[in-house]
Amino acid sequence: MRVSAKSDYALRALIEMAGRADGRAISAEELGRLQEIPHGFLQAILADLRRAGIVLSQRGQSGGWRMARTPDDVSVADVIRAVDGPLVSVYGLRPEAVSYNDAAEVLQHVWIAARASLREVFEQVSLQQLADGSLPDAVKVLTADQDAWQSH
Repeated sequence: MRVSAKSDYALRALIEMAGRADGRAISAEELGRLQEIPHGFLQAILADLRRAGIVLSQRGQSGGWRMARTPDDVSVADVIRAVDGPLVSVYGLRPEAVSYNDAAEVLQHVWIAARASLREVFEQVSLQQLADGSLPDAVKVLTADQDAWQSH
């Protein structure tokens, strides 16, 4: 799986928002500065997150961006889907929509299994856990394996 810059930036911006104990709005300029995200790119990401109901924009003197839902209620999967679409796609189609001939039909099962594996991690990690720097035990176990840190 390839994590896009858009997903990475979205998660970094949301970690900043989720980490604000007061829940006050933060400007896009401040978010971009804190996480080194290009302003124009961040504006497009925030618009996607707003359409998905993850953030709200607030106008006025104390305006900016803030969470629309509690950080506990937003998963990594929610964010990726909001900015990049489905977790797994095969040339733009969801795995269940892809069709193959009999010889290659088994590939569809591989794509479905890959999506299920990604869901196991992405759907159980919340923005609050990211902001707290505390991952679920099942995710910690996966990162404890030294082989997980090696590129193959």
